[in-house]
Amino acid sequence: MTNEALSRRERQIMDILFRMKEATAEEIREAMEDAPSNASVRTLLRIMTEKRHIQYRMEGNKYRYSPATPAQEAGQSALKRVLNTFFGGSATQAVATMLSQNEISASELDELQTMINKAREEGR
Repeated sequence: MTNEALSRRERQIMDILFRMKEATAEEIREAMEDAPSNASVRTLLRIMTEKRHIQYRMEGNKYRYSPATPAQEAGQSALKRVLNTFFGGSATQAVATMLSQNEISASELDELQTMINKAREEGR
């Protein structure tokens, strides 16, 4: 995915496409909360295609849209931007914020500890 920031509507479309994997413009519009006009959705899809956030294929006489980047890769890119923007690139600050703001179960804390131990063993 490119580094160009997504607008609120573009993020909404990306969320729908990550969830649905692939959809037509009409299916996307139907899944949108407070959906704009059909023409507006199609314009957004054209812009997002030009920005290389999404791709499409023809199915009969319809375009079927899908994310251009796998969700995990897009998530890693977004997380890196959040870390840099809000936490000065500090994973420690981000985790401290998450721990103070969210209830985390004992099993999730154990899982995090296991990941930390593994990262230490691997020299990260």
